[in-house]
Amino acid sequence: MAGPVIITGGGTGGHVFPMQAIAEALREQGLAPSELRFVGSRRGQERQLLNGSDVALTLLPGRGLKRSWRVGDLGRNVAASSSLLVAVLRAMVLVRRWRPSVVVSVGGYAAFAVSLAARCWGTPLVLVELDATPGAAQRMFARYAAKRCCAFPSPGENVVVTGAPLREAIERIDRSGEARGLAKRTATPPIERERVVVTVMSGSLGSGRVNEAVSELALRWAARGDRAILHVTGQRDYDKVRSRAPSSEGLDYRVFAFADMVELWAMSDVAVCRAGATTVAELTALSIPSVLVPLPGAPGDHQAKNADVLVRAGGAVEVRDDQCTGAALDENLARVIEPHTWRAMSLGAGTLARRGAARAIAEVIVELRAGP
Repeated sequence: MAGPVIITGGGTGGHVFPMQAIAEALREQGLAPSELRFVGSRRGQERQLLNGSDVALTLLPGRGLKRSWRVGDLGRNVAASSSLLVAVLRAMVLVRRWRPSVVVSVGGYAAFAVSLAARCWGTPLVLVELDATPGAAQRMFARYAAKRCCAFPSPGENVVVTGAPLREAIERIDRSGEARGLAKRTATPPIERERVVVTVMSGSLGSGRVNEAVSELALRWAARGDRAILHVTGQRDYDKVRSRAPSSEGLDYRVFAFADMVELWAMSDVAVCRAGATTVAELTALSIPSVLVPLPGAPGDHQAKNADVLVRAGGAVEVRDDQCTGAALDENLARVIEPHTWRAMSLGAGTLARRGAARAIAEVIVELRAGP
């Protein structure tokens, strides 16, 4: 009997949601929950986002390394290296004990230890490369991977361009004008159909810069009865942003620490987001025009490169992080919301859509699992 499939990665929702999507697709291929295992990091969001799953979850120690020579960061990196060593030793034991048929890595610091253990024990490794520029762990193991399932075209004989895996609930969203109107009417409380809904989501941890700029934007739009802002802040900035919300009968401004993005994307007309791989994949799959604010200093500057792909396709405009203010968002959103521009950007975003990516990745895994 073939061993289980280990799906490893994490640290942020941008890794965890693809893990969920791949597991869903493998279930559709006939694998039972007992034939799957999630392995993530104790310090990431895996415990919060995956604990309700019927797939077993194992959490390893570890944290990301800071690319800095400052004294404080050096101390942090020493501690991180020690945690990583413990994680590698534990992963070596677990992979040997479980004898998986395939290890699937979606990246992030949580995936390094299990990918290394797969390499050492000769287990087939599938890399799911979500960004235009893969992270360090993915690049390190690329030459050893049985297959690399890439969101963007990439050189290599073992590459399959699948797109980024999305949860089935995301791919099922109806984005027709009639469906968006119905989603607005059935929201709690309802949103008037004529309001333009701007959804703000700056990553699972939130962004102080983006949150501050959107707070400024809400004050600028306080009297506007034709706008709604659905602002997902992350837990850290939630109280601060909520306390600054304008009290007005004009703007419909709703602040959430976390939210069900299936519900929010269903009623969204425009998005303001960071440019993580999963976010970009959702925007393109759903043809949502966007203002992207890439995270500066992201490894390999991958968020700027993700954003550039969408901007060149005509589906987004980019605002640099150091230029992200309420005024800048107001100016750019005014252009995006203009009906002719909105339609053109929606079509542009949709040209990059790759639906069924999770199923395509699952097929690669099942084929490897079956053996030669």
